[in-house]
Amino acid sequence: MDPLSSIGYGRPHQDGAVLDLFTTWAHRTPDAPALIDGGRTHTYAELDRLADTVADALRGRVGPGGLVGVCLGHGAALAAVTLAVAKLGAVHLPLGPRPGERRLQAVAEQLRPVCLVGEPAVLPQAGERLALDLPGTVEATLTPGAQVSVPRGTHYAVLTSGSTGTPKAVAVTEPALGALLQWYRELTGLGPGERHSLLIGVAFDPHVMELWAGLTSGAALVVAPEAVRWDSGALADWWREAGITVTVLPTPLGEPVLNRPWPAGLALRHLTVGGDRLRRAPGPDVTATVHNAYGPAEATVTTTVHTMAPGGGHGEGAPPIGLPIPGAVVLVTDEDGRPVPRGVAGELRIGGTGLAAGYLDPELTARRFVSAPEGVDGTDRVYRSGDRAVMRPDGVLEFHGRLDDQVKVSGVRIEPAEVEAAFERDERVRRAVVAAEPAPTGGVRLLAFVQPAVGAVDPGELLETVRPWLPEQAVPSAVRLVGRYPLDANGKVDRAALLADARVPAPAAEGDTPVERTVLKLCRELIGRADLGPEDNFLASGGNSLAAARLLEALESEYGLRLRASLLLRQPDLRAVARLVEERLAPATA
Repeated sequence: MDPLSSIGYGRPHQDGAVLDLFTTWAHRTPDAPALIDGGRTHTYAELDRLADTVADALRGRVGPGGLVGVCLGHGAALAAVTLAVAKLGAVHLPLGPRPGERRLQAVAEQLRPVCLVGEPAVLPQAGERLALDLPGTVEATLTPGAQVSVPRGTHYAVLTSGSTGTPKAVAVTEPALGALLQWYRELTGLGPGERHSLLIGVAFDPHVMELWAGLTSGAALVVAPEAVRWDSGALADWWREAGITVTVLPTPLGEPVLNRPWPAGLALRHLTVGGDRLRRAPGPDVTATVHNAYGPAEATVTTTVHTMAPGGGHGEGAPPIGLPIPGAVVLVTDEDGRPVPRGVAGELRIGGTGLAAGYLDPELTARRFVSAPEGVDGTDRVYRSGDRAVMRPDGVLEFHGRLDDQVKVSGVRIEPAEVEAAFERDERVRRAVVAAEPAPTGGVRLLAFVQPAVGAVDPGELLETVRPWLPEQAVPSAVRLVGRYPLDANGKVDRAALLADARVPAPAAEGDTPVERTVLKLCRELIGRADLGPEDNFLASGGNSLAAARLLEALESEYGLRLRASLLLRQPDLRAVARLVEERLAPATA
C-alpha cells in the first residue's frame, strides 16, 4: 500500500480486564471510596456487596448473554446494577432514568430484553416484578420470551439513532472495552486517590467509559449534581468543591467551559471532550490537559484523540480529531472503499481492537461493517462511519462533517427519519419532514415540517406527543405546519426551501420592561425563533438544556447574575424569567 495513502495505525494495544479489575480493587482496597454521591460515600467493598445482592436476586432469571435494560440515573444503584450484570455475564443496555414510555416500549418490542431495571413508575406493567435491595426504590421487571440474538462475548449494548424509525443497538465486547479503559487510564494517570466525575448522560456511550474507568482504576467516581450538568459556571465551582482531577464532558458543555476564563484553584488535570466537533482550542490560561476525542459507538467510544497540553499555543479554529488510539486502524476512502491520498477528503472507516461486534441486527451489521481493503493490516473488517475526514501528511485526522443525512445535535447522532417516524405515528399527521440547520448559538437544531391529516392541529401538542418516543436531543426546536412540500428537480422534498421559508420572522410581542426585552432578545437568538413573546415557555418553545446553559451565561454577562439552570427552567414563561432577574437585581440597585 502507498505510504502516502490515508491509513493510520495506533500503537499496539494492551489487553485490559473489566470486571476482574474492579474485583481486584474491591479486595485490595475495600475501604477506599468507590462512589461519592453528595454526602454519601460508598466504598469498593460496599459496591461489591450491593452488586452481589443484585446478581443473587437475578441469578436463574438472567444468564450469560441476557439483555438487561437499565433505566437508572447516576448513583450507587446504577453502579451496582452495572456490576451485577457483568457478574452474571449478561449484557448491559443503559437507557437512562427517563427513557420515555413509548421509547421504552419500542425497545421492549424490538430487542425483547429479558429484564428491565429501574424505578417502579418507569417500568412497564407487564412481566414479573422483583424488588431489589438497593438505595432508593429499584425494581426489576422480568419479561419471558426469546430476546433478540446478541453476538457472543457482548459486554454492553448502546442505542444509536436508526434510519428505520427505531433505534439501533450496538454490541460491544469485553476485550474492546477493556482495551479502551487500559488506554484511558494510561492517558489520564487515573488511579487510587484520584476523583473522576460521573456526569455524562447514562444513555450516551461515553458514560460506559466514564463509569468503568473509575471502577477499574481504584479511583473514586463523584456524581455530578443535576444543577451543574448544563451550567458551565456551576460546573467549575463543583469541580473545585468536589476535588475532581479527571473529567469527561460532551462537546456542547465543554465549549462553554473553554470559552470562560479558566477558574483558579482546580485540582483538574485531564479534561476529555467528545461527541461533536470542537470549535475552539483551550486558551493559555487553561491548566488542565485537554483531549479532543472522536469515536462512534460502533468503535467503542473513542477512536482518535488530539491532546492539547496546558499553556495554549494550539492555534485558532477547530482542533483536529488527532491520531488513532492504541489498537485502532483508521482509513479515509473513496466511494469504492479504496484509501485516498493524504490531503484528500473521503469517508472515515474504522477497524482494529475497538471495533464493535456489530448491531443487534445482522442485516444492518452486514451493510455497515464491511471487509477491509487489501493491504490494510491489523483488521479484517472496518466500520463505515459516514463521517467525512481528511488525513494530513503527518497522519493527523481532521473532521469535515457528515456524508449522509445523519446529523449530530448536542453531541448525539440523530437520524431525521427516526424523528419523522415519531411524528407519523400520530393519526393527525399525514407526513413529516425533519430538516437540520445551524443553530444561532452554534451546533445544529432540528425543525419539523408537518403535513396534517386533519384540519386544525396544535404544533405544540404534536411536539409533546413525540417527546416520549425520542431522546431529548432529537426533539425538534419547533414544528411548522405545511399544506404541501416544495420539491427539487429530482422530485424529492426540498429541505433547503423549507428552511428558507421557516426563517421568515413572524411579528412578536415585545416586553414591558427593559429586562423583559433583553430576555426576549436573548431567547430569540438562542432558540432561533423571532416570534417568541413574553408568555411563551422556554422549553415548550424549543429551548433545551444547552440553550439554557447559553442563556445563563448571557444573563451573567449582561447583569452579573448567577442563576441556576433548575430555577430558570421552572419558570412558567419568559416574563417570569425576566421577573426573576429583576428580583435579583433589586437588592443591588437599592
